[in-house]
Amino acid sequence: MGEPIYRRVVVKLSGEYFAGPQSYGIDQPTIDRVAGDLIAARNLGVEIAVVVGGGNIFRGVEVSARGVSRPTGDTMGMLATVMNCLALGEALRRHGQPARTFSALLMPEVCDLYTRAAALETLAQGGIALLAGGTGNPYFTTDTTAVLRAAEIDAGAVLKATNVDGVYTADPKRDPNAKRFEKLTHSEALAGGYKVMDATAFALARETSLPIIVFSIAEPGSIGAVLGGAGRATVVAG
Repeated sequence: MGEPIYRRVVVKLSGEYFAGPQSYGIDQPTIDRVAGDLIAARNLGVEIAVVVGGGNIFRGVEVSARGVSRPTGDTMGMLATVMNCLALGEALRRHGQPARTFSALLMPEVCDLYTRAAALETLAQGGIALLAGGTGNPYFTTDTTAVLRAAEIDAGAVLKATNVDGVYTADPKRDPNAKRFEKLTHSEALAGGYKVMDATAFALARETSLPIIVFSIAEPGSIGAVLGGAGRATVVAG
């Protein structure tokens, strides 16, 4: 594996992935394996912040469709991301890696309030910063949160961990003829309407000139491989 391409990144993890083989909830072996991958990547000398979704516990958009207001539903989803970050933080520390959970929502009895300065301090001290609570506002996804936080902390890239190994012309699990892109520009990703990230996230990444690297988290060691330029992924940049 080569030298890391980036020295500071934000890793965006899917909440659904945390459920493992279950349909919902938190699967501890899955969390432990992800924690191991993050630690291996940190040991390469890369500063790592993590944004996790909450879809394994709660999806605000779905409950909003059943009558709960969108702001309330989104806030409930933000709370789910806090639970995921707390679980991941415990796994990291259990394996000897310092980690600190920050939330965009004020909850001092549970975790620290996110500030740019505090997150940077954690990274400088060798810890992994877990960024929960979304942006703290409704109508914004955790994908957008990942790009926003990456821009705030001057990260070199956003590593978007998914269930597929890049951006495809269609869902490769449904369409055997789907083609995978090696590279895309932010504008091409927006124009193509690819569902791997929402349009707001792509637009913000374009505005801030942040590369987004889309890869599969299913393979052990995939985070480190992508950081070394060896992993199978799609790079959205330029």
